[in-house]
Amino acid sequence: MPHTSWHSLPAEAHAAIHDQIGPVTDVEPVEAGSVADVVAILHTSTGESFCAKGARDDNPRAWMQRREARLNPYMPAFAPRLRWQVEAAGWSILGFDRAPGRHIDVTPGSPDLGPLAATLTAMSTTPAPAPPVKIQAATARWAEWVAPELVDGDTLVHTDVTTKNFLIHDGTIAVVDWAIPCRGADWLDTALMAIRLIRAGHIPAEAACWAEQVPAWRTASPEAVRAFAVACAALGAERARQSPAPHLKQLADAAANWASALGTCCRPATSIPY
Repeated sequence: MPHTSWHSLPAEAHAAIHDQIGPVTDVEPVEAGSVADVVAILHTSTGESFCAKGARDDNPRAWMQRREARLNPYMPAFAPRLRWQVEAAGWSILGFDRAPGRHIDVTPGSPDLGPLAATLTAMSTTPAPAPPVKIQAATARWAEWVAPELVDGDTLVHTDVTTKNFLIHDGTIAVVDWAIPCRGADWLDTALMAIRLIRAGHIPAEAACWAEQVPAWRTASPEAVRAFAVACAALGAERARQSPAPHLKQLADAAANWASALGTCCRPATSIPY
C-alpha cells in the first residue's frame, strides 16, 4: 500500500508536475496500488483530473512502474491513458486519465457481474505487445507451479484482478494498475477472477457458471484450467505462510475450493442473476 503523503514529495517533484499540468487545486489520496509508494487524484486549475502514481527510485519494484508507462500505448481502450511522466528528485511519477466510478462488487447477485464478464471478454481478446516491447510470459510466471504449455498464449493478461483495479461507472468498467501483466492464455484473467468470486461468497459452481459468459473460458482446456486452479491454491498457500495478511489465506482457500470443484463446471443457469 502507498505510504507516502502526496504533500511530502520533494519540492522538485512538485515543480516538475506543475510544469506538466499547471497548478494543482486539490489532492485526493488513494489507498491502492501494488507497486507505487504514493497514489493520488490530482485536480487542476483547468478542470482536468489525473490519477498520479509515484514510486521512489529506491523502491525495488519501481522498474515495474516504468514498464507500465512503456506498455500503456498497447493497453486496451478501457485502460486509462498515460498523459505525462515525471522523473525528478529520486521519484518516477506517472499521470493517467482519471477513471471515474467505484470499485466493482463481486458478491452474489451483484449487478456488476454482467459488465465484469463483458470486460473480461474484451480483455481476453487483447493481444500482448510484440517485440521489442518486453513482457514476461505466463510460462515463466507460473513455471514452478504448472506445466508451461497449459498457460501459454499471446494475450495481454492483467493478472492483478483485485476488485480495486476494476472501476465501474454507468455500467462501464475501467481496468487500472497494469503493473504486473504477462503474455499468456486468453482465459487466465477470468480464472483468476473466479477465485475472487469464490472469496466473495460464491460457491465454486456459481463462479464457474458466471465464467461461462466469457468465450475464452468456454473454449479453454478443462485440464489446463484445473491445473491452473491447483497451482493457484499451492502458490496461494505458500504466500499465506509467508505473510500474515488475511486476504492471502482467503484467496488460497478459495482457489483450493475451486480446484476441487472444477469437475462440476456448468453452463449459466437462468436462476443465477448474471
